[in-house]
Amino acid sequence: MTDGAPVPTDRVIDGFWAVIPAGGAGTRLWPLSRRSSPKFLHDLTGAGRTLLEDTWDRLLPLTDGRVVVVTGQMHADAVRAQLPDLRAEDVVAEPSPRDSMPAIGLAAAIVERRDPNAVIGSFAADHVIRHVPEFWDAVTEATAVARTGKIVTIGITPTRASTAFGYIRQGPELIVEGAPRARTVAEFVEKPDETTAREYLAGGGFWWNAGMFVAQASVLLDTLDRYHHDLAAGLRAIAADPSRLELDWAALEKIAIDHAIAEPAAADGLVAVVPASFSWDDVGDFASLGALVGAGATSADGVRVIGDPADVISVDASGMVAARSGRTVAVVGLDDIVVIDTPDALLVVARDRAQDVKVVVDRLKASGREDLT
Repeated sequence: MTDGAPVPTDRVIDGFWAVIPAGGAGTRLWPLSRRSSPKFLHDLTGAGRTLLEDTWDRLLPLTDGRVVVVTGQMHADAVRAQLPDLRAEDVVAEPSPRDSMPAIGLAAAIVERRDPNAVIGSFAADHVIRHVPEFWDAVTEATAVARTGKIVTIGITPTRASTAFGYIRQGPELIVEGAPRARTVAEFVEKPDETTAREYLAGGGFWWNAGMFVAQASVLLDTLDRYHHDLAAGLRAIAADPSRLELDWAALEKIAIDHAIAEPAAADGLVAVVPASFSWDDVGDFASLGALVGAGATSADGVRVIGDPADVISVDASGMVAARSGRTVAVVGLDDIVVIDTPDALLVVARDRAQDVKVVVDRLKASGREDLT
């Protein structure tokens, strides 16, 4: 896996394929993450591996290399460079962003043609997961449930009343051999307000929706066909004749997998959840990144540093600094601050305003400075 460690061979799941959607610009992590170099291509936590490489490392023991990465044409070469063991035919380059359902659905259609009985699991390229053996256990259980014909999601145990994530409301238990935690999904709910999130946390029976889905490739596509026939047919047609990708892609419906499949299928009783307790974060902004790098990051007198601490001087300050320009960054008398210094852009933001970084990107686009986004 990482730093030369051997890959466990006793966790491989027969017939299981991983799909890694590697897209999005990560605008709330600007200027580290940009359209030309999104967050999954970066080592944001100081672990020595990019988020994409870390995702590959995490999935390899389950798949024995059966992995398909779906990414934008702009990023396909970078993906291949970071994952040299990934076969060329397993990098699918989208001509344009069409949201998660077309990306995951096309990978499912490709896998379906190779192995009609395959189970696929979709896991984003830009998430951070710790306690990896617990993740492996959850995916193994989810695969067992998926073989019964269900679409399965992995629910994350909430650790706080977050308003940044959607939630999964659990239903009755399912009796599936090899999956003792499995339950039906009563419904998926959108990101709640703080009062509602506190009620979810206090009452129990709710899990964070991390966007992880496990299903037989054929079941996923047949379910999509039930709710969005033209999209399913279009994806299967492209998988049958890859030369149609450039011509047909732009006409496909742009829709997220939650809206296309998860929500309507849950209402029809077709979705299950495997609750899990591993640590998970989608690294959605600098506030969450600061918490992730807090434990293992190098420091400069109280300021956590992404990069070389020799480039940072801190006097009576706290927060996080990413020194990526080669310049020395000095922070004096500021608390809970985020400073991101790159060769062509400098961001200074209070950590509690981290969500507003996206506004900066919007204003750059509006002013014609898309070269910086």
